[in-house]
Amino acid sequence: MSDYFIGDVQGCFDSLQNLLRKIKFSTDKDRLFFLGDVVNRGDKSLTTLRFIKGLGDNAKMILGNHDFHLLTCALTSRKPNSRDTFTDIINADDRNELIDFLLKQPLAIEYKDVLLVHAGIPPAWDQDILFRQTTLVQKYLQGNDVSNFLSSMYHNKPNKYQDDLDELDSCRYTINALMRMRFCKSDGELEFDHKVNYDQAPKGYKAWFLHANRKLKNTDVFFGHWSDLANVNQTHVYPMDHGCIWGGSLSTIRLKDRKIFSVNCQTT
Repeated sequence: MSDYFIGDVQGCFDSLQNLLRKIKFSTDKDRLFFLGDVVNRGDKSLTTLRFIKGLGDNAKMILGNHDFHLLTCALTSRKPNSRDTFTDIINADDRNELIDFLLKQPLAIEYKDVLLVHAGIPPAWDQDILFRQTTLVQKYLQGNDVSNFLSSMYHNKPNKYQDDLDELDSCRYTINALMRMRFCKSDGELEFDHKVNYDQAPKGYKAWFLHANRKLKNTDVFFGHWSDLANVNQTHVYPMDHGCIWGGSLSTIRLKDRKIFSVNCQTT
């Protein structure tokens, strides 16, 4: 049995199928882990989400910022923007089952001594804080007032984590950090205005994985979200968003030997 971690699919279903053929994926012996952003921007979000849901125990996924945006547009008064391509899911006959499926997905996974997230982990967080925070978010995502919860999460503040934050502020920071973070300070203060290369950080900030004080620097972390990290060569850091939706490639990494498999972007 092999475990594969797959970067941001973003509705690029045909590329995903090509990638699975390349690795000779078998439901009898393999398992897929999707690192978030399985929908949006590509032209087959509905087909992609149905496929992943249909894999059952052969697939796990992390919630990414585009998946979270879909949930918000489906369950609140927020409308999709002109670039969103997931209205096929919102209008689908099985939308309730698909939305319920997404609401049950975690923001982080620990698997065989490695960690899976979508964007990153604040430098000052250890595993205990990470999973305490993700459990709190999941409590609200699976609660009875999920619409109000989702509506209250669209804000960049607080941009710094503190133990005494109230639950909604704590959830908002957690969602922004794990789903959107690129640059931050060593104390986890977030910065969202810059999306440049990781070595061109705004003054006072670094890419989240470059901080010397990072608590989890000796733990392998696999993540997506940041498509400009193809040339990063950092121990224990595995960026897997290789920019498929932007004309790059869709990639997966096999856990047992860290071998990467990629296919070129394909749209129809």
